[in-house]
Amino acid sequence: MPMATCPKDILKLGVCADLLGGLVGVVVGSPPVTPCCTLIQGLADPEAAICLCTAIKANVLGINLNVPVSLSLLLNVCGKKVPSGFKCE
Repeated sequence: MPMATCPKDILKLGVCADLLGGLVGVVVGSPPVTPCCTLIQGLADPEAAICLCTAIKANVLGINLNVPVSLSLLLNVCGKKVPSGFKCE
């Protein structure tokens, strides 16, 4: 099975920083509508995971993060799932 790649411009994923920063105080069940979700909308879960993982690792989000937790939070809020066996390394 070929490795999925990110078809998006990683730098544009910087908008996800606002979402991550806001997740701390978000009430479960009312996720904010954000440009971050719009950017990964239409991507398969593995592609979305790779895009966000790459953005987090490249630190385009500008903050130090717990990568697996941050990735999972972002994907969940945007209605995506971390693919089975996926590791953001």
